[in-house]
Amino acid sequence: MDRTILHCDCNSFFASVECQLRPELSGVPMAVCGDPERRHGVILAKNDLAKQCGVVTAETIWQAKRKCPGLVLTGTHFSEYSRYSRQINEIYRRYTDLVEPFSIDESWLDVTGSRALFGDGKTIADELRTVIRRETGLTVSVGVSFNKIFAKLGSDYKKPDATTVINRENYRKIVFPLPTDAMMFCGKRMAQSLAAVGIHTIGELAAANREFLEKRFGKAGAMLHSYANGLDDDPVRDYRDIREVKSVGNSVTFRRDLSGEEDIRRGMRAISENVAARLRKKHMKCWVVQIGVKDPNLKTITRQKTLDIPTHLASELAAAATELLRSCWNFSAPIRMLSISGTGLVPEDASAEQLCLFSPGDGSARERQEHLESALDGIREKYGSDSVTTGALLNEDLGLSELHSKD
Repeated sequence: MDRTILHCDCNSFFASVECQLRPELSGVPMAVCGDPERRHGVILAKNDLAKQCGVVTAETIWQAKRKCPGLVLTGTHFSEYSRYSRQINEIYRRYTDLVEPFSIDESWLDVTGSRALFGDGKTIADELRTVIRRETGLTVSVGVSFNKIFAKLGSDYKKPDATTVINRENYRKIVFPLPTDAMMFCGKRMAQSLAAVGIHTIGELAAANREFLEKRFGKAGAMLHSYANGLDDDPVRDYRDIREVKSVGNSVTFRRDLSGEEDIRRGMRAISENVAARLRKKHMKCWVVQIGVKDPNLKTITRQKTLDIPTHLASELAAAATELLRSCWNFSAPIRMLSISGTGLVPEDASAEQLCLFSPGDGSARERQEHLESALDGIREKYGSDSVTTGALLNEDLGLSELHSKD
């Protein structure tokens, strides 16, 4: 017997929550962005009125303003987003214990065992949409299918506030015409590689020779071939078995006090590399960077900022941490302890990417940095934590070289 899997995706989640907090925003084109005061901040979410003006997620504020001069901007309120997310997931749990959050605004539900109580998958999906709209004011789009991959395709297929059923009878009609990168785990780079061998749609991927795909693309090719053919059997996990990671961070009390900007930058970089590597190991990115700094008299200051886009790159963590420190600390004052944490975590493949402002427009510079830092992870994993390090940490006397051996 087939399972009945739902994928529930809150529509324009950040923007919808902001409109609940400030109802006057519902009647104007509005968008949520990382920093409304910075022209190079990016759009994180927008309402339907802004969407009608052509505003899109991940474009810069100045681009959005050019399209929609009357666009109203608001900053982020992650505590409220988390509160709404918890409330919505509690509604899901009225129908099943098998609720697996995928990001702050998406969850899978296995309602196979709930059908006798609540009806078939479409009935449950429609009821969830009604209950969530009534109790939270938000809308969700729901995909109903026999596996997680197709359920997610269903929730993306029609928005907002819609239910799409993808079953054994219709999946070829609905799924096969879609481009390959519409399917989860097939990113833009893989889609380009598939297009280079004549595979542009999920249907063409499903019909391709599996051995060829595995030989050409390794395990990823074989996996995507299975997914395209509806062979995903990954279970939806019981929410009680999922340990929610709320932050990833590290703090260092140095062997001697940091003294001067060079010391501080070395400390920031080393801690950022450790935190970034741990984020990548957990397949997570962070929206918020938080720092803590303690002086020799044990006075402690903490600061945090929301990023324009989520990250797991050491260079971006270090830049944000340095900016925060400059806002609250005299760089000539001694520092006994530094901490850097990433919070507001999302899965690394569930977050929208900003086009790099300093590259030809395809994000290639950021992709190269991701590949570089991931390659360093692999070297340290294979040859030991001290097998590769930055030149700034050679012969240092602060204890920073020990960071890579800590989890």
